[in-house]
Amino acid sequence: MASGCGWAFDVSPKGNFILSLISAGDKVGIYEYSLVDRKCTPLLPGVLTFGLLFDPSGKSFLYAVPGRRDVTIYRENWQDGKAIGKPQIVLKLPFAFPLVSGGNAYDFSRDLSTVVYARPSGHADLYLLSQK
Repeated sequence: MASGCGWAFDVSPKGNFILSLISAGDKVGIYEYSLVDRKCTPLLPGVLTFGLLFDPSGKSFLYAVPGRRDVTIYRENWQDGKAIGKPQIVLKLPFAFPLVSGGNAYDFSRDLSTVVYARPSGHADLYLLSQK
């Protein structure tokens, strides 16, 4: 991937775009890199996360944003290299965890059925999120 487009996280289902993240400096945000045009384009400037995934349909991508007492996972609609509309909250976890702790400190499945996370120096918890 071209330098200056951040850390690569996921490839679009058709294999023509890479979701990436710049996590420091004045260009913080979510980007995409076109493998066809070899161009880096900002999708969501200012968003700080550590992990991006296309959803199973490839029509949106998911990312987590930590709060003081919770973590919110957002969905951003996406089509042919463009973010569409405003991000939507798809899951709000009622507890906080770090996004980074000596590496990636969490992950979630594309269908959001599973969320795993680390809480260094904390106690171990199991949290069941069931959907009806």
